[in-house]
Amino acid sequence: MESEASTFESCEIMAALLGSSPLLLQSWRLCAAANSAAPESFTAEVIGDVAYLAFSGVQVLPKCGDGRELVALDAGGVEEMFLPLNRHRQELREPAMADSGILKMFVDIYTHQNLLEKTTRVLEKSKSIVITGHSLGGAAATLCTLWLLSFFHPKTIHHPILCITFGSPLIGNESLSRAIQRERWCGKFCHVISNHDIMPRLLSTPLSSLSPKLHILFRYWHLSMASPHFGKLATQLTEREKDELFQVVLAHSNMISNPGLEGSVQSQLWPFGNFFFCSKHGAICLDNAISVLKMLDLMLKTSAPNLSIEDHLNYGDHVKKVGVQYIERKSFTSECLPNSSYEAGLALALQSAGIPFQDEVARMAEHSLRTARRIGQTPNLNAAKLAISLSKITPYRAEIEWYKVSCDEADDQLGYYDCFKKVDASVRHARVNMNRHKLATFWNRVIDMWEYNELPPDFNTRAKWVNASHFYKLLVEPLDIAEYYRRDKHIVHGHYLKYGRERRYEIFDKWWKGREVTEEGNTQRMKYASLTQDSCFWARLEEAKDLLERIKCEGDVRKLAPIWKSLDNFERYARGLIERKEVSKDVVAKNSSYTLWAQELRALKLNM
Repeated sequence: MESEASTFESCEIMAALLGSSPLLLQSWRLCAAANSAAPESFTAEVIGDVAYLAFSGVQVLPKCGDGRELVALDAGGVEEMFLPLNRHRQELREPAMADSGILKMFVDIYTHQNLLEKTTRVLEKSKSIVITGHSLGGAAATLCTLWLLSFFHPKTIHHPILCITFGSPLIGNESLSRAIQRERWCGKFCHVISNHDIMPRLLSTPLSSLSPKLHILFRYWHLSMASPHFGKLATQLTEREKDELFQVVLAHSNMISNPGLEGSVQSQLWPFGNFFFCSKHGAICLDNAISVLKMLDLMLKTSAPNLSIEDHLNYGDHVKKVGVQYIERKSFTSECLPNSSYEAGLALALQSAGIPFQDEVARMAEHSLRTARRIGQTPNLNAAKLAISLSKITPYRAEIEWYKVSCDEADDQLGYYDCFKKVDASVRHARVNMNRHKLATFWNRVIDMWEYNELPPDFNTRAKWVNASHFYKLLVEPLDIAEYYRRDKHIVHGHYLKYGRERRYEIFDKWWKGREVTEEGNTQRMKYASLTQDSCFWARLEEAKDLLERIKCEGDVRKLAPIWKSLDNFERYARGLIERKEVSKDVVAKNSSYTLWAQELRALKLNM
């Protein structure tokens, strides 16, 4: 186990690399300058060949303290700004969404502060760009990075982009996190979080009843960011109010980080990117969303009301200390000597997080880090296991292929689709139907694992799985269509294409369209395809058959025109497929549904 690569084993190494580089210190220096010099705006500066955009933490957040609302990134007004993230809408259970207040705050900066113009100007003088921000400025920096990545998306070569935030709140839902992961943008984000800072947990908590207290708190923070002397003059919360706020945030943090507990709730906001948890003892870096939520909860448990508020203003001290702490290497006493390098790494990670190793919280944090280690390995292991499962279901697919060949060569000349559609109590039909369900179960499991990020981010682009899912769709979906119409479900629910098609087929369509296509020479077919290249051909035919029946009984001439137009469109489409030999021979079989429909359509036209 110790030889296996994992997210956990690299967490302190990654933190050491970031902490010892000048990036954090330089970014924080610019954030502090923006806090005091550019309230509700940002600064742009070029240092060497690196451009920096630093967003001020002094920002006005709409609806501060009210129930936080999420808005879809494909909604009117912002859809063009985040197009690559919106293209995953069909694959995700809900659209990618961001906190409405944070999104409005960023759009106001973009609109009124000439963000595009200033960004273009500094990019012309640099080779890379770092976008940074403290507090609410970190949230603005995150959205700015997503906008810039989207802006550069069509271009194959562009400036390297890195986003570094300090004490930033979470900004969007789980679908946004997954869409960012699908785009492979997670590595572009480093979120620096102090172990005591309440701000990263604050906006995830329903605080409508504490709205006045939040206004006081934000005003204190904003004045302190502008100048420590101004902060001393600001009205502050009483010790009782601080304790009330702290306990509410801590309780909600505990509920969203422990999904198995009674009363637990789903987190409305979801992490993405690398989270750099720092303390006076060092830092660790995590990139697994579930582990990040857990560590946000556990590290806050080691804090106190007043400390959790003041620590939001202390990132300058943390950043300065982190690099020095990695020069002064940590050691263990003989009584606490770990049994293995893995246990040593775990102990160092807990020490860096500022969690006492013998503390009760440490045991929960240890479990969280071990979970992160397993989750880090899981996607590739799952993909390997699925490959084995795919080989095990091959006999089910082969039996359906054999069934298709036997139907296409049968004396009744019905073909594959119509043979399965007719009422048949044979053992052969029952076995094919059973295999159809087994294959559906397997591919539904693949989709579920992929949607829940249990598979590698590039899984849907791997040729093995794109080709396998496409072949499955072409082979089996005609049977699903046949079953749908054989059971007259179209009468109850409506036609298959709109009301009956399984979501997995729509996802496989998208995988196939997004595949890499190599240049080929003459692709003209010399014989009919083994499988019809439009898996929904028979569903389109069933709708055309329904239209043909409507023409026979429709007495209103005005209603006939659009029906005839639809029939003519399908006829041309089907004829084109046949001429290009992109259909299987069951389509043109003598007694197939299509052949009979075409004959009936010609007869109807002759009699008009």
